Amino acid sequence: MLHPDRLLPADPGVRRLARALYERTRDLPIVSPHGHLDPAAFADDAPVDDIAHELVSRDHYVLRMLHSQGVPLEALGRRPLGDDAPPTPGREVWHTFAEHWHRFRATPTRQWIEHTLGEVLGIDVPLGPDTADDVYDAANERLADPAYRPRALYERFGLEFLATTDAALDPLEAHARLRDDRWPGRVVPTFRPDDVVDPDRPDFAANLDRLADLTGEDTGSWDGYLAALRARRAAFADLGATATDHGPATPTTVDAPPAEAAALFARVRGGGSDGRTDGERRADAACFRGVMLTELAAMSAEDGLVMQIHPGSWRNHDPAVHRRFGPDAGADIPRRVDFVGGLAPLLGRLGHEPRLTVVLYTLDESTYSRELAPLAGHYPVLRLGPAWWFHDSPEGMRRFRRLVTETAGFHNTVGFNDDARSLLTIPARHDVARRIDAGFLAELVAEHRLDEAEAAETAADLAVGLARRAFRVDP
Repeated sequence: MLHPDRLLPADPGVRRLARALYERTRDLPIVSPHGHLDPAAFADDAPVDDIAHELVSRDHYVLRMLHSQGVPLEALGRRPLGDDAPPTPGREVWHTFAEHWHRFRATPTRQWIEHTLGEVLGIDVPLGPDTADDVYDAANERLADPAYRPRALYERFGLEFLATTDAALDPLEAHARLRDDRWPGRVVPTFRPDDVVDPDRPDFAANLDRLADLTGEDTGSWDGYLAALRARRAAFADLGATATDHGPATPTTVDAPPAEAAALFARVRGGGSDGRTDGERRADAACFRGVMLTELAAMSAEDGLVMQIHPGSWRNHDPAVHRRFGPDAGADIPRRVDFVGGLAPLLGRLGHEPRLTVVLYTLDESTYSRELAPLAGHYPVLRLGPAWWFHDSPEGMRRFRRLVTETAGFHNTVGFNDDARSLLTIPARHDVARRIDAGFLAELVAEHRLDEAEAAETAADLAVGLARRAFRVDP
């Protein structure tokens, strides 16, 4: 099912070079510094219960594609909010998926799932409507085997480091159990404070009350609020965290004097009963988000946690889907962003801080060569995250390398992040990235822009070395 030269360049001579580079990287360890796995899976070492739930119901790439073709999300295992009826059985979900498998031709989803079924689960039957039951039964039989439990797969995949993404208010109970366990795997949290820095969230005030309960700090005051955030960051770092993650709609930052920041915090903390118009409240909320990006970067300069900024997504763009199914149902859409203007206040204050690293991601590819590569090619604190989300694809990765390398080089990037929702797909995602990078480097060798020794060294850096260094992972 899987051609050994898949994704490598079509030119025979360049393909030979790419194949040799890929073979040098295919079995290197995997560093996974950004993803969305549940740490309880590793703390409990519980088996995956159903392949359809794992690869279909939880995957927003699958959901959005099939929703666009008129498939109800209920048929894919998603349950509407407030609906107590049991979700669609896994076998039925898998049948629906198999019936629409042809919709995924030439998509990264197909690459990942074919690799997962063939290489990870050892299934050699092509997926389709006529084979749905055979593939479903074989996959679930494998997943029931102890060799396919999370800890065994972590070791089999050659994982060296895996970071989850955890809300600021998460009690981190699973991570605490992992820290106290004798298992040698390294699964750590990542501090994601969006729930306590965005006044537009309906539960913002309640979240700040919970933050106070967690930390013992007075989140009714600006100084107490900042102290509470520092306390939560320290709790994450104590459990092995090396990074934070931030998902604002835009990368707009604001460097406000302390007195102005405190007054702004008092307004947004108080809610909407202070005589401000709706427009004034929206402006305050946007300004506060910008202030907090700068303040959180300053905290990273203090405590050394790597700061990741993931802007540019219009979350929950489809109001009907959001009302019925809640967030993360496949209705997020890329939007334009301004990095040069947006980051100027933060970089003016912190752009040369020796302990600060800010990793930038984008869904706006027009910024690669115009904004991101020149910024990262100048400011010591900046690094470029890999092609992300909609662009985490063979062509997206090629566009990223071609548009940023000439200005930013390789060493102002951070290698590859898989951003995975399923442990089963992590090897597939890294395999795609290593093949694409091998092809890109082989083209440079064929054009006599690199020699083969330099290309081999760079391939290993792109596969694992840059991620280790950027995210401060000690191998």
